[in-house]
Amino acid sequence: MSSLALLKEMSQYSHQMVDAARANDWDRLSRLERQVASLRDRLGVEDALNLPNRNRRLSDDERQQRVKLINRILDDDKEVRVHTQPWLDNVRQLLSGRRTDTSPSGDA
Repeated sequence: MSSLALLKEMSQYSHQMVDAARANDWDRLSRLERQVASLRDRLGVEDALNLPNRNRRLSDDERQQRVKLINRILDDDKEVRVHTQPWLDNVRQLLSGRRTDTSPSGDA
């Protein structure tokens, strides 16, 4: 699979991760994250295996597609963090032994 095809697939999964984070579907988010990580690892291997062909320059269209996909993946990652960071902060507080007020009335 080409690096561009891997990036396209990663982008599709990263967009699904945003949907899962918005829905607080942590199991689905976790599965999708593992799929993206696997593709990222494959991308690294593909690039390493194609090292002798690195001298081939990407066309302007290929370069623009790659940049667009990478930026989309990064934007999706930011959006996922918007939804996961508050939850992670609560977990850190719970693990540190500090009480977290989770109810609007202050009754935990």
